[in-house]
Amino acid sequence: MTDAFSSLPLPASLLASLDAIGYRQMTPIQAQSLPTILAGNDLIAQAKTGSGKTAAFALGLLAPLNPRYFGCQALVLCPTRELADQVAKEIRALARGSSNIKVLTLCGGVPFGPQIGSLEHGAHIVVGTPGRILEHVRKGTLKLDGVNHLVLDEADRMLDMGFVDSISEIIEQTPGKRQTLLFSATYPQGIEQLAARFMRQPQRIELESQHDDSQIEQRFYEIDPDQRIEAVARLLLHFRPASSVVFCQTKQQCQEVATMLNARKISALALHGDLEQRERDQVLAMFANQSCCVLVATDVAARGLDIDTLEAVINLELTRDPQVHIHRIGRSGRAGEKGLALSLVAPSEAGRARAIEELQQAPLNWANLDNLKPLSDERLLPPMTTLCINGGRKDKLRPGDILGALTGEGGLPGASIGKIALYDHNAYVAVERERAKEGLQRLSERKVKGRSYKARIL
Repeated sequence: MTDAFSSLPLPASLLASLDAIGYRQMTPIQAQSLPTILAGNDLIAQAKTGSGKTAAFALGLLAPLNPRYFGCQALVLCPTRELADQVAKEIRALARGSSNIKVLTLCGGVPFGPQIGSLEHGAHIVVGTPGRILEHVRKGTLKLDGVNHLVLDEADRMLDMGFVDSISEIIEQTPGKRQTLLFSATYPQGIEQLAARFMRQPQRIELESQHDDSQIEQRFYEIDPDQRIEAVARLLLHFRPASSVVFCQTKQQCQEVATMLNARKISALALHGDLEQRERDQVLAMFANQSCCVLVATDVAARGLDIDTLEAVINLELTRDPQVHIHRIGRSGRAGEKGLALSLVAPSEAGRARAIEELQQAPLNWANLDNLKPLSDERLLPPMTTLCINGGRKDKLRPGDILGALTGEGGLPGASIGKIALYDHNAYVAVERERAKEGLQRLSERKVKGRSYKARIL
């Protein structure tokens, strides 16, 4: 199979643009997805940033476009304004050789009026964030009845940011016979539900690199059983992972480890079966939005945990089931990053270590705890802090409303706001640690969607 773009059924103008940009050979995601995209089929592609996915879907939108019809024929939804700008830039570069194709970005954080003016002149392709696109759809300034192609880019991030309802409402305004392309670095349950609702027999592509054993570096440390909790602190302060999970066998162990780590100024939260749903939501929101570095969890509590940037997994003790060990460590090293799996082994667990060795069919990599640099008075603190707001989905709050209240006139810069997680009666917003008090002050002084809400720092 040739991986030259010229082997594809693309118009001469697009091949000329590709050549001018210097794109000659397809990347793996382009080679696997473009035949499906150009054939008009729906597609779910698991691919990360930098894989060449933007050019893949851009070619799929541009090839069948009718330049004489000045209505929105293709819609691309992105999680952030930065990504939308990047995507629009790439589409424009590829469209350069074609006649007069207009690409418009519609994102929040900029005035609404000029966007209405641009839409009145017509646009072939619209790229934007779900919140602002939905505003235009509701006001009737953006008509989606001519959309033939819909792209959900970085869909997992859009779901993380709480956009699922907005996305659903937007898709419902597009024709049923459109082509839908969904790109995502991870494949959580929410994506599966979205695909089941809005896609027609999608083809699935997953790039191999995601499950490569060389992605996870394992180290095993022999310790005395009473050294366990001290050893966890040493590992964390030596390797300093931005996010890690420490696996424990019991709820009591979870609590003890989390308490000891916090006493050492290592930011940790416990996740176990005794937590109420609201507490569990809060812990997971804080870990996912980088307000906490270490999650101390039991296997049962960590089920369904889908954190895409987990740098390290630490096993407080080895599990009896070697399959569980493989499953635990597989949570690190996602999304193309190298992961670290560190296991503490007491002499009584020698049999469990042998079972893991047999299953992996490779000798274990043993390391010495004494070779790690000794504990200093260093801390391990997260980059973000979480603000909890006493309003949520049931109060008709949307992520854009909260973002607007924090970043509006004279407010915090958009870059200092992280993930926003919405639940029925609460919302959790990540703000850079140094700006948390400022964020809290703004929320206490301003109304969100015409109402005052109580907020507190977690």
